[in-house]
Amino acid sequence: MTLFSKYFLSIATGMMISGSATAQSGATNKNFKVQLITLDPGHFHAALVQKYSYNNISPEVYVYAPGGKELDAHLALIDGYNNRADNPTLWKEKVYTGDDYLKKMMSERKGNVVVLAGNNKQKTIYINKAINAGFNVLSDKPMAISKAGFNLLEKTFAFAKTNGLLLYDIMTERSQATNELQKELSLMPGVFGKLQNGTIDDPAVIKESVHHFYKNVSGKPLIRSKWYYDVEQEGEGIVDVTIHLVDLVQWECFPGLALNYKRDIHVDKARRWPTAISPEQFKRSTQLESYPGFLQRYVKDDTLQVFANGSLNYTIKGVHARVAVTWNFEAPAGGADTHYSIMKGTKASLVIRQGAEQQYQPVLYILSVDNSTTYKNALTTAINQLAKKYEGLAVKKVTDGWELIIPSKYELNHEACFAEVTKRYLEYLQKGQLPAWEVPNMLAKYYTTIEALRVATATK
Repeated sequence: MTLFSKYFLSIATGMMISGSATAQSGATNKNFKVQLITLDPGHFHAALVQKYSYNNISPEVYVYAPGGKELDAHLALIDGYNNRADNPTLWKEKVYTGDDYLKKMMSERKGNVVVLAGNNKQKTIYINKAINAGFNVLSDKPMAISKAGFNLLEKTFAFAKTNGLLLYDIMTERSQATNELQKELSLMPGVFGKLQNGTIDDPAVIKESVHHFYKNVSGKPLIRSKWYYDVEQEGEGIVDVTIHLVDLVQWECFPGLALNYKRDIHVDKARRWPTAISPEQFKRSTQLESYPGFLQRYVKDDTLQVFANGSLNYTIKGVHARVAVTWNFEAPAGGADTHYSIMKGTKASLVIRQGAEQQYQPVLYILSVDNSTTYKNALTTAINQLAKKYEGLAVKKVTDGWELIIPSKYELNHEACFAEVTKRYLEYLQKGQLPAWEVPNMLAKYYTTIEALRVATATK
């Protein structure tokens, strides 16, 4: 009997959890009921898991935390979801605070899925302890930010597999319609051809994103935790947000294929650079009057230097890829976070742009030098096929190719994507297992970013 099964035999029936589902058996349990535990929520992503209600998640959520402003901010977001006019939720937060919050969670065993989003230095330890205690874990990215963290994560995945537990990270970008359709079109030889291999100077796949420290979340200015600016606690940019881009490269270029990081991936070059945060910007972002002591080592000429930016070139199963992330303090007026992506095929390139020209909304283009009737017919056939799944999908001619017209009902913002990931994880819990490729590919992407950090910090 697995730890997971033993756990379900021991919990109270009044918690509405009606059966176990082990990864070893793979048996589907449609009556599987989830009882969430939120552990030390230090990042707003923990609340976004609860932005909507779910039929098979109990409305009671047990929260264990040391207390303080981070917990207050988390509970305020949940309260906002419960009291909004449109589609309010019904969450009932059962909160425990105290220095022994982790020990209390372990001893009370109030749920079966631990949600983690917060201090990334602590997160890998939390993941390991929760899995070793028999809980499933749904974790915000990144699950590891250092080589030691990666080694612990690898051991944790092995323990989870042996004991029928599901450890999964929240990859929201897969749920963006432009990313989904870029992937779909890349699998259509008549439109895309086949993925090129590229070179280190001309990669076949490029993904870049721009983010901002100061922005609105759920309609209100986001207050960052002071540790968010410490790369030893949050992680450098090259191991943090970059994980989304590396995940998309794997997911789009090698769908359904289990990767082996020891033989399939090689980091060719990587670099990192800081974002300068002034005292006034730091105060706006954290509501603190000055930089705390642990950040003083990053202060130069009264300005905080945060190594939030990074880029890496690497080969993955012979395909050259480049990913890069940039953090600015605040977007220009009317601006927002942006995403750029290109996949180069032998017949066309699939390009996502999200700049001012696109009104900061992602737009997918099919760029081909082939204007023949044969190619146009192949494209029409492909779009008609995709329209069976994405009703209303169409293309329009632009100067250097075609723009994909995606009906607005398929376009999800960043916050809405959390619900899609949560639904996907619930399906896996009901099935009792993750897809066979997910765990090796999670390890592959964390290996990639952490190896990139090693290369970048070693480069003079």
